Amino acid sequence: MNNLIQQLPKTELHLHIEGTLEPDLLLELSKKHHVDLPYKSIDEIHAAYNFEDLQSFLDLYYLGASVLVDEDDFYQLMWRYLLKCKEQNIVHTEMMFDPQTHTDRGIPFATFMPGFVRAMDDAAQQWGQSSLLIMSFLRHLTEQEAIDTLAAAKPYLQHIEAVGLDSSELGNPPEKFVRVFEQAKSLALSCVAHAGEEGPADYIWQALKLLKVDRVDHGVRCVDDPKLLQTLAETQMPLTVCPLSNTKLCVFDDMKEHNILDLLAKDILVTVNSDDPSYFGGYLNENFEALQQALNLNQQQLIKLVKNGFTGSFLSEQQKAHWLGKIDKLV
Repeated sequence: MNNLIQQLPKTELHLHIEGTLEPDLLLELSKKHHVDLPYKSIDEIHAAYNFEDLQSFLDLYYLGASVLVDEDDFYQLMWRYLLKCKEQNIVHTEMMFDPQTHTDRGIPFATFMPGFVRAMDDAAQQWGQSSLLIMSFLRHLTEQEAIDTLAAAKPYLQHIEAVGLDSSELGNPPEKFVRVFEQAKSLALSCVAHAGEEGPADYIWQALKLLKVDRVDHGVRCVDDPKLLQTLAETQMPLTVCPLSNTKLCVFDDMKEHNILDLLAKDILVTVNSDDPSYFGGYLNENFEALQQALNLNQQQLIKLVKNGFTGSFLSEQQKAHWLGKIDKLV
């Protein structure tokens, strides 16, 4: 099964580029920019990756992002992830980035966007890597700050496919961001939002009805609402599920309790993704392997999950058909 996981062309739809910051690069950049971290070794960093909940992860995540300062830092961050895509046969990736994490530190769009785009262009030219960017708003901040961020992004919109909503979910419902999502839609941007990870099923309804999202990030709490389950199945609304993340952040106590295959059986368009792989113990292939080990993922389920990734993506219908055909020929 692991060989098939590797061989299949795949897409990744829920990946925070700042969450791919590996301990070696973290230490390298902290020394480069004289950033004082509470960790002196890679082992100490790994020891800190035992999270109690989403907030304990976010605290470390934002600390890690503090070492990203100049354009080359952002290039290196993006380039290393795209190399991982090549290694794991992720032929298309849609990556979230958090501009407010950087602008609040005085790092402007003019620094991080050229770094990201240059790495994406290099990967496209060197091995045909397909990639898109999703600009995520930090939901623990105000909607006005999100509106200001959207305005600051306007010179770079040709490089941005969609907007998203991430960070601390509890206490920050989607309804808080209706105006900025309306503005994003008016700029012809697609929309996604984290909902129903730690927050309730009602947050998923809000994302669907108020933000009018094109897909839901996480969404695993949909099982708490039978009507929502029916709606998700009928509309084939994609859910970008992140198994290793969900267990690392104690959304599920054990991978054996994860509901992704139950949702798949209910004909919900669930996809597999790695979220913040350097913090959660694995990239995309490792997430599939974890499902195989804990839930006895079979070949039919694997193929369906991989195909769902393409179906739920922002690729053109022609591109989707191309890759779905490739998968059919492979199996």
